Amino acid sequence: MQKMIIAASVAMGIAAAAPAHAANIVETAQGAGTFNTLLAAAQAAGLADALATGENLTVFAPTDEAFAALPAGTVENLLKPENKDQLIAILSYHVLPRKLMSTDLPGRRIHVKTLKTAGDKTLSVEKSSAGVTVDNANVVSADIIADNGVIHVIDTVVLPSN
Repeated sequence: MQKMIIAASVAMGIAAAAPAHAANIVETAQGAGTFNTLLAAAQAAGLADALATGENLTVFAPTDEAFAALPAGTVENLLKPENKDQLIAILSYHVLPRKLMSTDLPGRRIHVKTLKTAGDKTLSVEKSSAGVTVDNANVVSADIIADNGVIHVIDTVVLPSN
């Protein structure tokens, strides 16, 4: 009996010493339950693994409601295989190749480079007394930490001009 107690104590000590697994961006978004459309789009575009394994990313994540506010049929059309390049362009426009916390923002408009590879590649981000905006979207929840970056929840899908 005493050996069992000692073994259990040692096992618990080892488990307590092991670092807890923090969730990556995809796992964090899945856990929130309000990003199902974004996650489905990332999967269809072949970007989910990059969001899960990339480092120091910032994702401006539109909610399911934000996607639902797009014109009827837009999401369904973007999810078609023949529109994969357009979907990739839109989704990569929501991701920065660096970790940007709301506390890093000056009290003025700045332009930040996204992962989008062609055309309009920069987002306008502004911090004011009214809050933070990203292009035409409002940040409704900021600084959600994941083990490989940060998520800022936005209320609108931001679309590049080209």
